[in-house]
Amino acid sequence: MSNPAVASEHYINRELSWISFNERVLAQALDTRTPLLEQAKFSAIFSNNLDEFFMVRVASLKAQVEAGITKTSADGLTPLQQLLTIRDHLVPLIEQQQDHYRKHLKNQLVEHGVHLLDYEQLNPKERLWIDNYFQTAIFPVLTPLAVDQAHPFPFVSNLSLNIATLILDPETGQQQFARVKIPQKTIPRFVEIPPDLSGINPKPVHTAVPLEQVVAFNLKLLFPGMKIEEHYFFRVTRDADLELRDLEADDLMSAMEQGLHKRRMGGEVVRLEVTNEMPQRVVEMLIEGMAVEEKDLYRIEGLLGLDDLFGLMRLPLEQLKDQPHIGLTAKVLSRSQRRMLEDESIKEEEFKSIFSVIRRKDILLHHPYELFATSVEEFINQAADDPLVMGIKITLYRTSKDSPIIAALIRAAEHGKQVMALVELKARFDEGNNIQWARQLERSGVHVVYGVLGLKTHTKTILVVRKEKERLRSYVHIGTGNYNSKTSRIYTDLGLLSARPELSQDLVELFNYLTGFSKQQSFRRLLVAPVTLRKGMESLILREIENAREGRGGHIRAKMNALVDPAIISLLYEASQVGVRIELIIRGMCCLYPGRKGFSENISVISIIGRFLEHSRIFWFANDNNPEVYIGSADLMPRNLDRRVEAITPIEEPEQKEHLERLLNLYLNDNREAWDMQSDGSFLQRQPNPNSEEHRAQQQLINLWQQSIPAA
Repeated sequence: MSNPAVASEHYINRELSWISFNERVLAQALDTRTPLLEQAKFSAIFSNNLDEFFMVRVASLKAQVEAGITKTSADGLTPLQQLLTIRDHLVPLIEQQQDHYRKHLKNQLVEHGVHLLDYEQLNPKERLWIDNYFQTAIFPVLTPLAVDQAHPFPFVSNLSLNIATLILDPETGQQQFARVKIPQKTIPRFVEIPPDLSGINPKPVHTAVPLEQVVAFNLKLLFPGMKIEEHYFFRVTRDADLELRDLEADDLMSAMEQGLHKRRMGGEVVRLEVTNEMPQRVVEMLIEGMAVEEKDLYRIEGLLGLDDLFGLMRLPLEQLKDQPHIGLTAKVLSRSQRRMLEDESIKEEEFKSIFSVIRRKDILLHHPYELFATSVEEFINQAADDPLVMGIKITLYRTSKDSPIIAALIRAAEHGKQVMALVELKARFDEGNNIQWARQLERSGVHVVYGVLGLKTHTKTILVVRKEKERLRSYVHIGTGNYNSKTSRIYTDLGLLSARPELSQDLVELFNYLTGFSKQQSFRRLLVAPVTLRKGMESLILREIENAREGRGGHIRAKMNALVDPAIISLLYEASQVGVRIELIIRGMCCLYPGRKGFSENISVISIIGRFLEHSRIFWFANDNNPEVYIGSADLMPRNLDRRVEAITPIEEPEQKEHLERLLNLYLNDNREAWDMQSDGSFLQRQPNPNSEEHRAQQQLINLWQQSIPAA
């Protein structure tokens, strides 16, 4: 099925939709109901998101402008128009963030003994301590770089924080420009001062001063005999996208390593941030020295690089954070933990291998409410150590450092099992980590492959082959999230453990597609991109359209990270116009206009922004009162449908379908962390009625699991 592209007036620019999402993230920081240190965290996330947005999306648009490309986006804007519009939308948001940090966050933290001071606010004892710290811990690693006829303007690396200083030679009266790079990688951004120097009673919990100010007020030691006339701070963001054409690289690993080196140094400057007090003459030195365009200049009223506020989460002030959440072991797996075998009080026969449990029934997992370690990692660990397991195959898109899954794969290979890991080297901003794992796995005897030419492998799939009663049985895990222990604690994701033969055979053929020369064109139950997912999704929507036209009603519910694909959006508009009820839960970009009378009035969209990052994808279709439900790795974006390898699996067990329906209802009824998308594309946060109970879906889920209510 091929659908016409959606008309430009009915399509929201994807870049502006992303900015709208990041505005909702910032709103969490600005919300007085958010605990103080969580406010700092969300402000840091806002900044970190912006960095990536500039390095990838803005960089891509700038490259199009420089190449003379004037082709319009789906909403009718040229690349240049998009860049100018992006700036117009971002400037007020950055001002809001800085205003919150200076006027609210810092002041309120003082009430709890946290003093984030400027250098000039330090008392004499604190200043003496800081100056001594500078000489012993900072001064030796600094390299001042002068700019003159003998010294060209130095290269300024990506995301680096720097000091621009003007120095006067007293003997000649000549003024010179110099740049000093702040050593952020090796020294904490906020230098902590011993609390007993404060003179405040009771002693502060935490006193700190920005590292760049420590350096700036000690510049005289870097330039002895010279007079420091002025100093200003600036920060640079460069093009850091690493989209490589596989066919041009004989060795993908080598090509990625070269690309990573370029990213660390950076491509073209796409953003120059300067403190607001920097005079125009110094700005012009930077613009000329780094070949920056005026429209890429952002003046900041406050500290640059507020992503470093993440560090405040380490403070021992639990009352200023969300209550800690530790997931539980899925009830069905409570007797399937290897640690039981080490407990002398538990009889060996009480232990049930995870494979015996999966054989009886599919297991639907929901992280972080159910522990990743005692489910997915337990599955891999038992597979690695089980003498009946013949082989393990896995796709690795992003994984954590010191990953238990990597350790299990290595152990399995050492036990003589056939182990294959598809490591996606092009997982953006995780390339270096993945190269490291790929090399370690290869040295351990694991078969490592890098996927299909021209496609990113984004599937979250595991296949375990076990010999049982002289025949082979396969067990699978298909999920919505990465095999990453760290992010499993802060992302919401779903996963399915199953021994269904059709799913197993589909995964066998999918892995053959990934590792060989297979041109697989169909699968039994899985919807796989780029082969069957787009057509499968279109067919499921078309069936609801047909049911609505024939008077049987139509209903679609879907939860995802992003809805961008014009053809899918066009089809959803068509479905709305024939009466299909469409309820969408979309965390990030949504390029569809909901609730437009006579056009999309049957479509509603909400976004959930809470303590956990909503990452699960659920697709629910009423199917004339016989619901079909899918979970998987794909969002409805052209890249996911056409340029990535993705896998979406049906959920077969009736009670698990009902569980996912209840989960969708929980999100749709959220009245605290849900944002309703308006017909003009803007979002309004829901506010609980003063006389009604507050419903936060994520907190309700925490409560449910803590009460040991089973997930399915």
